[in-house]
Amino acid sequence: MEGSIALLSFVTLQRLTELVIARRNTRALLARGASEIGAAHYPYMVALHAAWIAGLWLLGPGRPVVLGWVAVFALLQLGRLWVLATLNGRWTTRIIVLPGAPLVRGGPYRFLSHPNYAVVIAEIAVLPLALGMPVFAAVFSVLNAAMLAVRIAAEGRALKAAMFLK
Repeated sequence: MEGSIALLSFVTLQRLTELVIARRNTRALLARGASEIGAAHYPYMVALHAAWIAGLWLLGPGRPVVLGWVAVFALLQLGRLWVLATLNGRWTTRIIVLPGAPLVRGGPYRFLSHPNYAVVIAEIAVLPLALGMPVFAAVFSVLNAAMLAVRIAAEGRALKAAMFLK
């Protein structure tokens, strides 16, 4: 299989698998009494990520793969797995607050408040760079930064409210 197609196939399968995991975890958390915060921005976030993947599929196939950037992307996947393993059943693509649950402070959360966002920020730039698409990387990095400004603010409010409820 050609390199760019293999890379894009991996990322697409990964994201689809994560959506299945996130949906399962969200249902389980809601069943335990959790609530979703910031749902209004979620469709825009989904649209942004779908446009990113669709754009990569539109422009990326057949492009030469830059192995150095692929190596960086592979390291980011280790970070992604560390986040998923640390959060386990609490990892979702939504902002879900479970009353009484302690804030996660282990794993990568010892070093960063939002390690998953750090991985995603890097991935949104690195994957297009691995396909020699710096303008695409820049455009989606700016769009993602705007989305994360909204998302992190909503998450901060949710966490603050959860701490006051204890």
